[in-house]
Amino acid sequence: MSRDTLSDLLLTVRLRGAVFYYVSFKDQWSAQAPEGSEIAEAVIPGCEHAMEYHMIAKGSGWAAISGEPPVKLAVGDIVMFPHGDSHVLSSAPDMEPFRLTADWIFSTRNLPKPFPIAYHHGVLEPGAKLPVEEANTIAVCGFLGCDLKPFNPLIAALPRMLHLPAARAGDWVSRVIDQAVAESNNPRPGGSAVLERLSEMMFVDAARRYLENLPEDATGWLAGLRDQFIGQALALIHQMPDKSWSIDILAHEVGMSRSAFFERFVKYLGLPPMQYLANWRIQLASRLLRETNLKVAAIALEVGYESEATFSRAFRRLVGSPPAAWRKSQTSF
Repeated sequence: MSRDTLSDLLLTVRLRGAVFYYVSFKDQWSAQAPEGSEIAEAVIPGCEHAMEYHMIAKGSGWAAISGEPPVKLAVGDIVMFPHGDSHVLSSAPDMEPFRLTADWIFSTRNLPKPFPIAYHHGVLEPGAKLPVEEANTIAVCGFLGCDLKPFNPLIAALPRMLHLPAARAGDWVSRVIDQAVAESNNPRPGGSAVLERLSEMMFVDAARRYLENLPEDATGWLAGLRDQFIGQALALIHQMPDKSWSIDILAHEVGMSRSAFFERFVKYLGLPPMQYLANWRIQLASRLLRETNLKVAAIALEVGYESEATFSRAFRRLVGSPPAAWRKSQTSF
């Protein structure tokens, strides 16, 4: 009941982190990463969606995705790709990149991490790294995974490229980068687990900072959280998903008329309040189906449905299969 809405969503969609590569660059360089959907199973097994991030530990560079202007990166900066876009890191804009393939990433999936890579004069050397003093730029690269289905409104609310300049990232982020470099150069027991948790914290902090800097006229799930009325309605839905909510009750709780509340909710979220509630209930149910041994009837009651039949129909409409069959597909591997 006391959890905030953003934390509630992140816990339910199973946010997971992994640091994978320690990359040292020299002279001119440009490298392109594949789309997250092509490599998700290699980098975050069991997750539907993979987002790559890069922490600049030394030097500078540029980050770019198709259709958007490149972004200058400096030491201490972090750049993330929440939608899993293929992207390019380079020493200068508009350079022809070396393309890392999904096959190569799958081939290195079981090697000890963070895995060192040296890149210089257009030559990629897996398993090698340049001495710190020789590298012009050093990046620690990793992935964040989460579920997109049945319902995850956060990813759509984030930009395709999320840049956190060092000046806005806070002192703790610089310590995260320092820790990632230290673990990369001198691996210790438990180091991977430490870096995974730090990656997850970094993503949450990035989402919060993006929320704090949204323009006043922004819409979307994060903007809805910030809104006085819609944020309160979302908190109520997340805190008490099993309650018999209606548009009238929610509007009364947040102090708005029914019509004004409905219009405001749709403006921010892009869907009606009752559809959001139904989607969120199914998202909660999917987690219970995956992570517990509760019977389907018990899960139906837990998330606010009066009968197993009603719940099963709603689940099938959103997910495409009945709850029992979906649970079996998630545990069969």
